[in-house]
Amino acid sequence: MCDIMFTITIEIFKDILYFPIWWYSRGLAQTLAWIKIFLKNRQESLALFIWVKNIFVPMYGQSDLVGHLISFFIRLVQIIIRGIMMAFWLLVGAFILITWVLLPILVFGQIIWQAIELAKLA
Repeated sequence: MCDIMFTITIEIFKDILYFPIWWYSRGLAQTLAWIKIFLKNRQESLALFIWVKNIFVPMYGQSDLVGHLISFFIRLVQIIIRGIMMAFWLLVGAFILITWVLLPILVFGQIIWQAIELAKLA
């Protein structure tokens, strides 16, 4: 029984010591891969690159000057609006990444701060 408790205790300490290594290596790589997929899916749902690619193609096959101008300006407005939406999703991805990097540092800092405050009270 004592041998099992010793093994469990050792494993817990190993996991605690390995956690920061995992968080900033494999965990960070997995988070970056997830953010990449997330942003790719947002871009596909907005179809921003398709709008940019077809900005000079007339809508509905109307190839006169007025059709070209109307198509250009409608698509330009769409590209601007969709670009703003994509910029928002880029900011969300950047926020997730920054939070991932800073969260353990902030938690550890708060633990130290609470320990110091607790020591002052004792």
